[in-house]
Amino acid sequence: MVYQAFYRVYRPQSFEEMSGQRHVKQTLQNALLHNKTSHAYLFSGPRGTGKTSAAKIFAKAMNCEKAPSKEPCNECPTCRSITEGSNTDVIEFDAASNSRVEEMRDIIEKVRFAPSNARFKVYIIDEVHMLSNSAFNALLKTLEEPPSHAVFILATTEPHKLPLTIISRCQRFDFKPITSSEIIERMKMVLSDAEIDADEEALKIIAQAASGGMRDALSILDQVVSFSGDKLTAEGALLVTGSIGEDIFYQLAEALLSKDAAAALSLLDQLIAEGKDVSRLAEDLITFFRDLLLLRSAPDLHELLELISGDERFVSMGNAFEPETLYSYIDILSKTQQEMRFSNHAKVYIESALLKMIHLEGVVDHATQPVDQNLMHKIESLERMVASLQQQLENGVKIGEAPAQGNQPKRSASKVQSLRIPTGKINEVLKAATRQDIQIIREEWASMMQTLQRSHSALLEETEPVAASDSAFVLKFKYEIHCRMASENPSLRAGLSEALRARTGKAYEVVYVPEDGWLKAREEFIRTNGLAKQQDSADNDGVEELSSSFMEESGSTADDPVVAEAEKIFGKEFIIVHDD
Repeated sequence: MVYQAFYRVYRPQSFEEMSGQRHVKQTLQNALLHNKTSHAYLFSGPRGTGKTSAAKIFAKAMNCEKAPSKEPCNECPTCRSITEGSNTDVIEFDAASNSRVEEMRDIIEKVRFAPSNARFKVYIIDEVHMLSNSAFNALLKTLEEPPSHAVFILATTEPHKLPLTIISRCQRFDFKPITSSEIIERMKMVLSDAEIDADEEALKIIAQAASGGMRDALSILDQVVSFSGDKLTAEGALLVTGSIGEDIFYQLAEALLSKDAAAALSLLDQLIAEGKDVSRLAEDLITFFRDLLLLRSAPDLHELLELISGDERFVSMGNAFEPETLYSYIDILSKTQQEMRFSNHAKVYIESALLKMIHLEGVVDHATQPVDQNLMHKIESLERMVASLQQQLENGVKIGEAPAQGNQPKRSASKVQSLRIPTGKINEVLKAATRQDIQIIREEWASMMQTLQRSHSALLEETEPVAASDSAFVLKFKYEIHCRMASENPSLRAGLSEALRARTGKAYEVVYVPEDGWLKAREEFIRTNGLAKQQDSADNDGVEELSSSFMEESGSTADDPVVAEAEKIFGKEFIIVHDD
């Protein structure tokens, strides 16, 4: 018979066998017992926490011949067929390999058919976040109003990738990482059934390496059993998982306590030579110093320890370190762990972290005295300053002079902070502006805004393209603060240019300007180029075409909806606009 991995053989077949997730189990059991099951569920959480297992158990309990019951009987033909995967009314769908809209439409077409041998048709869609947008749209209506005999259970490790319209139509259950104690209890049951002996320390090492995932824990357990044989030992678990033993941690802590850099670096080099992952090493060191801090603060809470056993030698070791030192060690290692993610020289970072930890207290003690001397110098300087000010007051210095000098930097600062209007770029656009160019942008503007990110489209909500040439256009903002934020956001600028290029086929340069700045720049352009006079003259054909195009596209009448509506009703030849 073909050997099967532990996590497949010992997959839970009832809610009682599931480890952890008490809030999920209790809610689903109550719904089953009182016939209040919903038509759509969303199970989200880290890998290996029981999402798919819970979905299968729930499908069995709904279709069990002894229902309503909070547990499936696992004895009736329906329960057995679902367990074996041969029931045609419980459909498991892997969205990772069937993400196209065609596969989803095939499912939707078959939803309306009644179940063949069960009460409910249950669709379990695993890794649902991998579906395409078209597939989500196809699923949307059916998910909201499925037939009375259909139930959808969506499982995902990344719920943030799902559309909100999908999430809002489901009852959502968030699966939490399984605790180390629950993982150890489950492994004990598995080993007892398999008649394999194991050290408690070995199970603790495996549970720590699993990081809250039961499937990971059982897979590592399977590997350790293959390595160790009939007896699981801590040494075998350390070799398979790549973790570090208690003795190495103790020696490293002793080297840090005695400021022995050579011993600490030698231990580190030995661990790396044995194949220990440097990132995992930093993570284990953080957990080790956390355990020491816990032993020092609450020595009775041994069940919360993750890496060490909490015997007398570690209790005395924890008391030898000051709490501030342990906090500093954790902070140094946390920063080092972040920096190592973006470097190819992780070993250098972990070695530097150890040296920082070794020299930490010495630097603090050495710096204490100079800090006190600097403080005394500052106090003496302040005393001299106060005495000088008192002398000036006695000599009759005018009090009003100081505020006047103090206000000057504020005025200059406000000038520096004011937004600079790109008048030169605006003039270049206006010189080449045409009615056709601005019309193209305005026609595509609304549909283009829908393709932008939500934060970008919100920032551009109260904007208007007011003038355009073949290669650039002026974008007017109602508020200066929005104009500043948009012009200083490289992501928005790139997204806007790319969206326009996709809609119009041209890579436009966008000139950002607030409404006041646009009005001033436009008025200056009209006055400088004499466009108002040239519009009334028919002598200059080239200038006349530029003038009329710019005045019609950028003039004040185009910005005023009242004037535009009046022109539609009465005609432009009967409308005269007077600016107050």
